[in-house]
Amino acid sequence: MKTDYKGVVITLVVMGAFIGLALLGWSLIGNKLRARDQLRQGVQAFKGAQYTPAVENFKKALSLDPSLQVARLYLATAYANQFIPGAESDDNMKMGQQAIDEFKNVLKDDPQNANSVAGIASIYFNMKKLDDAKDWYQKEIQLDPKNAEAYYSIGVIAWTKAYPARMKARSDAHMDPQGTQPFKDKKAQQALCSANMPIVDEGFKDLNKAVEIRPDYDDAMAYINLLYREKADCEDSVADHDKDLETANSWVEKLMKVKDAKAAKAAATPNGQIAPQ
Repeated sequence: MKTDYKGVVITLVVMGAFIGLALLGWSLIGNKLRARDQLRQGVQAFKGAQYTPAVENFKKALSLDPSLQVARLYLATAYANQFIPGAESDDNMKMGQQAIDEFKNVLKDDPQNANSVAGIASIYFNMKKLDDAKDWYQKEIQLDPKNAEAYYSIGVIAWTKAYPARMKARSDAHMDPQGTQPFKDKKAQQALCSANMPIVDEGFKDLNKAVEIRPDYDDAMAYINLLYREKADCEDSVADHDKDLETANSWVEKLMKVKDAKAAKAAATPNGQIAPQ
């Protein structure tokens, strides 16, 4: 009987292919299981505020299973938790940028991930990259038009830009920067206000929207008060200047009433916590 060597070879090749696929499948399954074990270890370290080892665990998890998005989000958040707001050292700024980059990687596969958008906006703000922060807070609003905190943050950015410019203009005009007297140098006032008032007006719009969404938003009320003080220095008449300061003070009174109401509610709630609305 003649042996069909050609058939045997084909059979062996096919069997080898099946075995190879099976081994590959088992390897992929093994990688996914190891990735989840690294994720588990990373989460435990993260919860214990051990961010450096947590970062390494999350990196290993992603190297084993790049599709493990929860590990990428944890990695970004671990970087973000190590970023120190206001510190401008190279290492700190690098940490913030690493967090931003990882949040953006999350968004490549999940463009609607609100936590990543919020994380990027917050880090840019704390890096003092205000224009970038504003862009990302606006992305938050696109995802959630009722996001009072995003509107509030854009309003804070407006004041953060306007206030130093006004202080400098008052100082350059030999006025008390913290004083309440209106500008007498109309040329200096015009130079300031042509740049500042569009920013202030936009700030009012966003902060009022925040209060519209959340009527007891006392922090937003505080910044509305501050923006009226920016606006006062851009009024043409002393009467309008003084009226803006009165309006600013009325917002202080409103926010104090809100704070008192919150304090009373907290005092009447077990453990002093304000009950969720």
